[in-house]
Amino acid sequence: MMIAPQHRLYSCFFLFAVTTGALMSRLPDIQTHLGVSESQLGLTMIGMSIGSLISLTFGAAIIERLGVRTTAFLTVLGPALLFALVPWLGVAPAVFVALFFTGLLSGALEINLNVEIDRLEMHTGGRFMNRAHGFWSVGFFVTALVGAGIRQSGLSVEAHLGLIALFVVLVGGYMISGIKPAPAPQRTLGENTHRIAFPNLGLLPLCLIGFAAFLVEGAGIDWSAIYMRDVFAAEPFVGGMGLTLFAFFMAVMRLSADPVVARFGPRNVAMVLLTLATFGALMVGLAPATGIALSGFALMGIGCSAVYPLAVSAAAQRTDRPAAVNVAALGQVSFVVFFLAPPLLGFVAEFMGIRNSYLICVPLLLAGLWASSFALGTRKLDTPHGLAPEPVSPHA
Repeated sequence: MMIAPQHRLYSCFFLFAVTTGALMSRLPDIQTHLGVSESQLGLTMIGMSIGSLISLTFGAAIIERLGVRTTAFLTVLGPALLFALVPWLGVAPAVFVALFFTGLLSGALEINLNVEIDRLEMHTGGRFMNRAHGFWSVGFFVTALVGAGIRQSGLSVEAHLGLIALFVVLVGGYMISGIKPAPAPQRTLGENTHRIAFPNLGLLPLCLIGFAAFLVEGAGIDWSAIYMRDVFAAEPFVGGMGLTLFAFFMAVMRLSADPVVARFGPRNVAMVLLTLATFGALMVGLAPATGIALSGFALMGIGCSAVYPLAVSAAAQRTDRPAAVNVAALGQVSFVVFFLAPPLLGFVAEFMGIRNSYLICVPLLLAGLWASSFALGTRKLDTPHGLAPEPVSPHA
C-alpha cells in the first residue's frame, strides 16, 4: 500500500496526541493513586516542562544527526512507553522523572516533525502544516472520547495506558518505518544551527498571542476532567466530556481554518477566536450547571484552535531577523507555556479554587486580543506558511 509522505507525518502527530490525551484523561485517577493535592500534582507535571525546554533549546543538532526516521521512532514510541509506566510508579518524584524524560522526547518531536513538514512543503510545493496540527487535535478528541468511556467502564489506568502504548508501538512502528526524509533545500541548511533563540521586543506581541492560546489549551486539556469532578461531582463519562468537546471543536476549526483565514484575514480571525475563548473561559469559571461549563469548554476549543499558527506565520514574515530565529523563539516560549500552564493553574486551583484557574486566563486572553489588533496582518486571500489549502497528493 502506497502511503503519501505527509500522511506518515500526520500519523506521528495523531499518535502523540493519543498518547498524551490518554494520560490527561486519567489524571484524576493518577492524582488519587499518588495521594497528592492539585498543587503537588502540578509540581509533578512540571517535569515535562523542564524536559521540553531543554530539548527545544538544545536538541536541534542531535535531531539533525539522528535523522527524521530515527528521531520519530524515539519521540513517538518513547512517550507512549513512559506514560504506560506512570500508573506503576507509586510516588510523585518517580512520576516527575518519567515526565521529565517524556518532555525531552516531546520537545524533540516538535522540532523533528515541524522541520520535516516544512522541508516536504518546500520539496513538493504543497501545504501540510495546518493539516498536520489538525491531526494532533483529532487525536486528542478521539482519545478524550474513548478515555471518558473507558473511565466509566472501570478499566484500570494500568490497563488503559498499556493498551494505548501497544497501539502506538504497532501502528507507529509501521508508519514511521516508511518515512523517507525530504531533501533539505540549500537555503534551509543553517536553520537548525540556532541553539537558543530569545524573543526580541518586536516579537513580544506575538508571544502574548501565543501565551493566550497555549494557556487556554493547557487549561482545557489538563484540568477539565478534574474541574468537572470537583465542581459538579460529575460521573466519569460526563466529566470527560469537557475534554472531548474542547478537543473536538479545536480539531474541526483547525481542519477548516484555511478558507476562513483566506476570506477574512489573519487579524480578524484571531480577534474573533480570542473573543470566543474569553467568553468560554468566563462560562467555565462562572458556570452554575454542567451544560454551561461544557459549552464553555467547546468555545475555548474553538477560540484557541488556529491562533498559534497565525502567530507563527506572522513571526516568519518579520524582517528584523531571519525567519528561523523568530519562529524558533516564538515556538520555544509558547511550547513551554503549554507545559507550564497546568502546574501553575494547579496552584491557583488549590489555593483560590479551580473555577479561578479558568477566570485567571481572561486577562491574558484580553492581552492577546489587544496584541492581535496590531501584530497580525489584515491581508485577505493570504496563503502564509502553514495556512494554505493542501493539494491532492499523487499517492493520497
